[in-house]
Amino acid sequence: MSHPAPPPIIEDPFTLYFWEGTKAGQLLIMRCQSCGYWVHLPKPVCRNCQSMDVAPEPVSGKGTVYSFTETHKAFHPYFVDKVPYLIAVIELAEQPHLHFQSNLVGITESDVRFGMPVQLEFAPFGDKTIPVFRPVGATDSEGTVA
Repeated sequence: MSHPAPPPIIEDPFTLYFWEGTKAGQLLIMRCQSCGYWVHLPKPVCRNCQSMDVAPEPVSGKGTVYSFTETHKAFHPYFVDKVPYLIAVIELAEQPHLHFQSNLVGITESDVRFGMPVQLEFAPFGDKTIPVFRPVGATDSEGTVA
């Protein structure tokens, strides 16, 4: 029996930079070139100074768990054998309240703590690469420490 393909990720001109970044092993977030404010979710205007001079820049990949939940219901056939899994809001280190939603890997729900330091890594997802976060000090399936 073949495994279902993941749901398609739609690329558009406004998110293409993000997918090109993940392919290159970088998490790119829009940043105002006038005042330096990080803008996520991506918008064509800075919410801090209203400049329209925003451009993608790489972030460090360091952050902390702001919020999380464990998902038990598969919303697509691809995820049936992957539940339960953790979804977290990560506060990126670059700026207070710079939040990024992602999967949290390498930990069980009972061990997650708010404010826990995490580190970015990348995982395959069909023909794309997606950013996921692992607790600092946790090992991956190859035994590499984050």
